[in-house]
Amino acid sequence: MGSFSIALSGLQADTTSLNTIGNNLANLNTTAYKQQGTTFEDLFYQQIGTSGSNNPLQVGVGTRVSGTATDFTQGTLLPTGGSENMALSGNGFFVVNQNGVQQLTRAGDFQLSQQGDLTTKDGANVMGYPANNGVVDVNAGLVPIELPVGVTQAAQATQNISITANLNAGADVGTAFTTPVKIYDSLGNSHALTVTYTKTAQNEWSYSVGMPSGDAAGTPTNNTGTLTFDSNGNLTSPSGTISGITFPGLTDGASDLSFDWNLATGGSPTITQTTAPSTTGAAVQDGYASGNYSGFTVDQNGVVTAKFDNNHTQVVGQVAVASVTNTQGLVRVGNNSFETTAASGDAVVGSAGTGGRGTIEDSTLEQSNVDISTEFANLIVAQRSFEANSKTITTFDSLTQATLGMIR
Repeated sequence: MGSFSIALSGLQADTTSLNTIGNNLANLNTTAYKQQGTTFEDLFYQQIGTSGSNNPLQVGVGTRVSGTATDFTQGTLLPTGGSENMALSGNGFFVVNQNGVQQLTRAGDFQLSQQGDLTTKDGANVMGYPANNGVVDVNAGLVPIELPVGVTQAAQATQNISITANLNAGADVGTAFTTPVKIYDSLGNSHALTVTYTKTAQNEWSYSVGMPSGDAAGTPTNNTGTLTFDSNGNLTSPSGTISGITFPGLTDGASDLSFDWNLATGGSPTITQTTAPSTTGAAVQDGYASGNYSGFTVDQNGVVTAKFDNNHTQVVGQVAVASVTNTQGLVRVGNNSFETTAASGDAVVGSAGTGGRGTIEDSTLEQSNVDISTEFANLIVAQRSFEANSKTITTFDSLTQATLGMIR
């Protein structure tokens, strides 16, 4: 009898709904899980005739599942303190590669492999843009994000120094003032450089750049000269940069130390002369000792910066973020991942914070967006619907038994 198939279609649809709700509740604590909902539609109607006014007489034949929609609303973002964790604030997906297949995920609970690859919990590589000499190339193809785990960063000799200071215009001729600057040679050894200013005349100071005796055996060059100021205390000579200050014959075996002294920043002199006590504001240089990898950070645009224990950093790449035109067309493949289909359209990959893509929150994870109270309410409705369809079958069975009893 057709009546049984109608109730059976309802049971089948309710079973799918119950499974969907159960799956949502099972993934209540799954990182970045997106809640699903089941929708139904009625089936083809039989036309059994027309009424006196020629209106069609139709009888339905049941229901079926018309779709399972995914709610891509962002879940709560919770700080974790783990540098490997990251979350997307806004639209988009992280791009990962699982055995050569590109997949998308919102779950940023990543980890580092022994080789330093940033991967998902299931071993898929997190993809992004490479960096060459600390500069990200967003025009290059996607590559796995790699961190320099176990790498020792080579030392860099100081090539530039900059000093912010004020020399007392009211000081007597012959007054000296010194500024210490810590610099590094090619082996990463530090040296206590000293810049000595001596007032020689009104608005004029001589300078001498020196290193401790015994640090360099050779005779330094370009390390002395004169600073000239105008009546407003502005440095007029030399302007810009003192180039090629050199200390040859370093006794520790390093290469000759040669660097430039930058006297201006953004067009403004860093050394002034006013009637105030001589002071040093800051001394900056670009050298550093060797250092071991100690961790990494990710900024809101996905730029990955490795940290070393010499307090130096290096940009190593940028995490890619993908957007999809029709997110409902994505297919779930497990492990918190999605793949594109003809319905979703291709993933458009770019940088976080551009093209409508969300930004990245470091040391943070997105939580599941399942609302337990809503799911419990849906569970009650699905349960009652299942019981109603079961009751329909019971009723139809009773009617069938009564019909068969009529011929006995």
